[in-house]
Amino acid sequence: MNRRQDTTRDSRSVRALEDSPLARFLFGDVRMAWLWLILRLYAGWQWLEAGWGKWHNPAWTGDKAGTAISGFVQGALAKSSGANPAVQSWYAWFLQHVVLAYPVAWSYLVLIGETLVGVALILGLFTGIAAFFGSFMNMNYLLAGTVSTNPVLFVIATWLVLAWKTAGWWGLDRWLLRALGTPWRPGLIFHVQADDQRLVHEPDRV
Repeated sequence: MNRRQDTTRDSRSVRALEDSPLARFLFGDVRMAWLWLILRLYAGWQWLEAGWGKWHNPAWTGDKAGTAISGFVQGALAKSSGANPAVQSWYAWFLQHVVLAYPVAWSYLVLIGETLVGVALILGLFTGIAAFFGSFMNMNYLLAGTVSTNPVLFVIATWLVLAWKTAGWWGLDRWLLRALGTPWRPGLIFHVQADDQRLVHEPDRV
């Protein structure tokens, strides 16, 4: 009886569960940074190529901006009917009333987003954040009924988010994360600022 009570008490006192050694090795060990570099460059190039192509496409920019995305939405809406629609009704409502209502704004938002995600992944700049927004775009394309490379890029982006600490080790994150830190652990820059503020507010000691 006492042993059962001790087990219950111990389970209630648990606040965090440790990652397995395999998870720590894959997602937190810099020795695996080469793998994330390869996946990061592949995904980054795919996004940059897609965004760069839209910058030079008159259906995405200029006087005819919004033409391409309007056609894309119309195609997605055509897949929202039938017994087993590829596009769900709630997402079709979003496309019709939110995206199709402002095609020019969404056109520029898409091409800017794809370009920025591509550049950030290639440079290893805020890799976890870039991968998250990349996966968000992949999810939206899939919800619109477009498969293409989206499933593969979505999986890669998910892995990069999990490996955010080391995915940009061979990139700018190697220095940026150390300098900026995270919201729960300030980096070198904020430690220096905190030390300077403490020196200003503390009276001189004799």
